[in-house]
Amino acid sequence: MFEKILIANRGEIALRVLRACKELGIATVAVHSTADADAMHVRLADESVCIGPPAARDSYLNVPALLAACEITGADAVHPGYGFLSENARFAEILEEHNIHFIGPKPSHIRLMGDKIEAKRTAQRLGIPVVPGSDGGVTSDAEAMAIATSIGFPVLVKAAAGGGGRGMKVAQTADELSNALATARAEAASAFGDDAVYLEKYLGRPRHIEIQVLGDGQGRAIHLGERDCSLQRRHQKIWEEGPSPALNIAARNAIGETVAKAMRELEYLGVGTVEFLYEDGEFYFIEMNTRIQVEHPVTEAITDIDLVVEQIRVAAGGDLELTQNDVKFIGHAIECRINAENPQTFRPSPGKILAYHPPGGLGVRVDSAVYHGYSIPPFYDSLVGKLIVHGKTRAECLMRLKRALDEFVVDGVETTLPLFRTLVRNKDIIDGDYHIHWLEEYLAKGGMENT
Repeated sequence: MFEKILIANRGEIALRVLRACKELGIATVAVHSTADADAMHVRLADESVCIGPPAARDSYLNVPALLAACEITGADAVHPGYGFLSENARFAEILEEHNIHFIGPKPSHIRLMGDKIEAKRTAQRLGIPVVPGSDGGVTSDAEAMAIATSIGFPVLVKAAAGGGGRGMKVAQTADELSNALATARAEAASAFGDDAVYLEKYLGRPRHIEIQVLGDGQGRAIHLGERDCSLQRRHQKIWEEGPSPALNIAARNAIGETVAKAMRELEYLGVGTVEFLYEDGEFYFIEMNTRIQVEHPVTEAITDIDLVVEQIRVAAGGDLELTQNDVKFIGHAIECRINAENPQTFRPSPGKILAYHPPGGLGVRVDSAVYHGYSIPPFYDSLVGKLIVHGKTRAECLMRLKRALDEFVVDGVETTLPLFRTLVRNKDIIDGDYHIHWLEEYLAKGGMENT
């Protein structure tokens, strides 16, 4: 097992990793920018190192500064959390070159799944169903038109190195394809330094279903069920739940075992999430995230398995002790991402928290790094915290969530709490009848304004 872990992140995920380390008896090192000097993970870690000014490129993305922090403190491993350098294969290789363990997948798997075209090809090879589309990148408008005509409009143009909705454009008709290609290429080049794009069939009202996996890098891998992440805005998840209201046991077991079998063949190491669009009873692979997910507490709630602890154990060379038969699904869980944003426009609202009271009680968990008097900086994401609620049934879970949201107090900044208080009372949400476009359609119709 590792002796000292440097946590190369900030906010709630840094605190989450820190807690797992403490429960394993591992010493911790917090790194922080000057803007995060008073952050909770800095206060609670055994040691802390300032790695630069507020801008992420000068601090949390500053590889030489992170290496120096490891050397200064004697850390023998780095946990990247999510975001920042968590899916940077070269960072993982650099750590390895300096005899420091990267708590995450093998660099080759990070690189493979980071290329959306190669990831899709690999999924096909491993028997995972994929969305109909181009076999690789499209190099000309004529080639794109031929492919789009064969699979049928509408089509989705996607950046090969993309993520977070950037470099994604829909062409409803042939007349719109050329402009969609040009716009997607331009966005991809600007965001990722790579203008390669590919085509996929655009699905009208699918759900976003993701399968949580865990492997030890030695051919043992299991799945831990699914999360339904269909409530999104601008391709960003805001509400996640598990199990999905759209799946039955047979569908869950079938797709879960398909994914687990693929991870065993790949000899995948650590935690990961294989993401699908699901429509008319069919699953279509879209991507794999080779890191811990923001919404991992949903899986922890329904399986009673600490994913971060397991992630650290297998990264340290331990065998995967859990078998598929050890994974039991208990009840239902929902996570709401509470952001410091306007609940209608999603405009960021950084500032000082003047009052803070998280909810409590049976089945209620809040993952947050904020506190009374904390100032949310304008330099990073606007996450205040994650509210995770668990119940024996989905109906009980929704009632508990309603109570917890009404109890949650964050004053001094705008938050998305009012949006969630509205959603939890909406009939479609209560019935589980929603899809990936539902929230944007709801807001476009003035959903929040009509409450």
